[in-house]
Amino acid sequence: MPVALYTAASTSERTSFNMVNRATGNRLRRELIDPTTDQPVAKEDQVKGYELDKDQFVLIEEEDFAGALPEADKKLAIGQFVDCKEVDPAFLDKPYYVTPSGPGAEASYAVLREAMRNRGVAAIAHAVLFRRYRAVLLRASGPGIIAHTMNFDYQVRSSAAAFNDLPEIEIKGEMLDLAKHIIGSKRGTFDIEGFTDRYEEKVAELVRAKIEGREIHVPKPAQPTNVVNLLDALRASAGALAKQDKAAKREPRKAAPTRKAG
Repeated sequence: MPVALYTAASTSERTSFNMVNRATGNRLRRELIDPTTDQPVAKEDQVKGYELDKDQFVLIEEEDFAGALPEADKKLAIGQFVDCKEVDPAFLDKPYYVTPSGPGAEASYAVLREAMRNRGVAAIAHAVLFRRYRAVLLRASGPGIIAHTMNFDYQVRSSAAAFNDLPEIEIKGEMLDLAKHIIGSKRGTFDIEGFTDRYEEKVAELVRAKIEGREIHVPKPAQPTNVVNLLDALRASAGALAKQDKAAKREPRKAAPTRKAG
């Protein structure tokens, strides 16, 4: 199925900076320097090298890569369909919006989208993206299809290194009941607009203040807090939520307007 991909997430809106010479105000440029001659190396003399041993390289010319580059045909070759719940999020990489491209592609696109939606499955496809052969996960999303490039198995580290040393602890009783109560009280619907990039907001405000010549106020670092017992913290949180609920129920209703005697 011939398709077009559009980047779904981008960092281009973030505040960006250049490195500048403090003394002259000039923007700096980067050069590749030979550490032995201490001289910059011209573009035509730069070549990729695979390190065999310390400071020993086998040189790989650009034409040597020709046999490794897959042929780009702007198509997604679907290999199989899997239950959406089976896909480990650790294997998902960059998101893209997928649209049909080429004559007759709209019908195939619509059929695939609705079939995946009805069966609750995702498609595993392969495509050539940016000169690389990539595995791609396709899912129905609203009126379209969204794709995630996928990490290969060798790229994702085993979770064993992180989780194998965790002790097996049986959680039950009051602690579990309190945790479930708090989750139930705070449960809501996912709304990404409710989340803000606080760092980006502060950096953007910093830049505006510099441009306008305003004084920059640096907040004092927060004092470290005492270690709190988890069960005590859960009790306190549950108590605060209960007080909020009671306060909301006690709010007096507005009295109905009285009619004046005629």
